[in-house]
Amino acid sequence: MQNIYLRRFVTLLLAASATGLLACGPEAGADAAPGNTGRQGGTRGGGRGGRGMPSDRPTPVEVEMVRRGSVSRTSTIAGILEPIRTVGVNAQLGGVVLSVRVEEGNRVAQGQMLAELDTRELQAQARSASAALTLAQSNFDRSDQLFRQQIITAAEHERDRAALESARATLEGLETRLGYATVAAPTSGIVTEKRVEAGDVVSNQTRLFAIADVSMLVTRVQVSELEVTSLKVGDRVPLTVDALGAAAVDGRIRRIFPAADSATRLVPVEVALTGRTLERLRPGYTVRATFALDRRDDALLVPSRAVSGPAGARAVPVVHEGEIERRGVRVGPDMGGQSEVFEGVTEGDSVIVSGTSMVREGATARVVPPLGDQVPKSRPVDSLGPSTTASRRGGGSSR
Repeated sequence: MQNIYLRRFVTLLLAASATGLLACGPEAGADAAPGNTGRQGGTRGGGRGGRGMPSDRPTPVEVEMVRRGSVSRTSTIAGILEPIRTVGVNAQLGGVVLSVRVEEGNRVAQGQMLAELDTRELQAQARSASAALTLAQSNFDRSDQLFRQQIITAAEHERDRAALESARATLEGLETRLGYATVAAPTSGIVTEKRVEAGDVVSNQTRLFAIADVSMLVTRVQVSELEVTSLKVGDRVPLTVDALGAAAVDGRIRRIFPAADSATRLVPVEVALTGRTLERLRPGYTVRATFALDRRDDALLVPSRAVSGPAGARAVPVVHEGEIERRGVRVGPDMGGQSEVFEGVTEGDSVIVSGTSMVREGATARVVPPLGDQVPKSRPVDSLGPSTTASRRGGGSSR
């Protein structure tokens, strides 16, 4: 019985071996053919050393130097331009508006007439008060002579004196109200609002105009309580203006409010713009203020694009004595394309900023200028040029 099982096992083993030889036979025969052997060998050799890049060929890289400079984190916040102050002009006298002398957008000087009200009723009252004052003056003069002659009592003399002062005060009050009939600009600026037309009947304290003082424009933005501690009054703040195609203008922090909003924890910060920058700006424009936070001078900087690797294992490729080294570094966050480096490299080291994915540690490096400095602007870059040249050379070899 054991012999039968042994013979079956040997038979199955021989059958499996024969099947494997038949499956590998054509490829083995092709490899064994003399012509194919030479061709295959030539192809493989050419793939490694003929047409491919030799392992000892220098790797072209772009580098930048590690340098010292100023670095800061930025925060951009949108705001609206406003005049430094806006003054409302109200009617101080009720009546009919006789004329309006200005329109929105007009620039006015302090004291310039804006509108005029009807004063005929007041003028009549003023004439009556003037006559009453003349009579009171005459009565007092006669009473004064009689008092000196001791014909009238002191009480009668004081009564006539009081009547004179009352008549004088009444006339002065009417003259003051007559002055209110001419609505004048309380300050220099631009008329931004006009709410009245000639013929309108207005009452006392009716809003007529609004005048904006545009000698200074400000934008009030809300800054986080975590960031406002990095700001101080007088700091330069670059702004961009949406209405002018993101044109850049400069402003300065005018004031930082002392308290934060209890709900949002934001602190109002006022940025002022003065001088020639106001020529193209108008109140109401949207601006975007960029604040420099955590500014540090004399920091050691590396280009952020040279840094690779996960957090805690950051590294930069460095060219040292013609060879590529990968050095572990400890860097801060990206701040405008630059990162502050705390350890791993020193000032003057050459870090690779282009082609970092193709570099290998220990390979020979060939420093090249940036691509933009090499390519002529008169013709486009043909990315197939080197490959095409290699193909033509290879074709010549085949022939």
